[in-house]
Amino acid sequence: MNQERLMTVLLGPLISEKSTLAADNNQQFVFRVMPDATKREIGSAVEKLFEVKVDGVQVVNVKGKNKRFGARLGRRSSWRKAYVRLKPGYDIDFGGGA
Repeated sequence: MNQERLMTVLLGPLISEKSTLAADNNQQFVFRVMPDATKREIGSAVEKLFEVKVDGVQVVNVKGKNKRFGARLGRRSSWRKAYVRLKPGYDIDFGGGA
């Protein structure tokens, strides 16, 4: 796989109550990813950037919501997120080690 492509696959981590529970209970971490990213690319990108071993990847397509602002109708963009499960003994720290 192209190294430049791997560096752009992950758009950022998703930090929420649900993702924190997934990290604590199941050793899963949640990332926002490019819409055309594959599971294999996502796993390789996480292994390369965070120096961990990936056990599995699950991908979810999140549909954009319809919104209105006064009389104007609009739609938020659809996006994609990935749940990445790490092998036992590995961890990712997004807190900065306080």
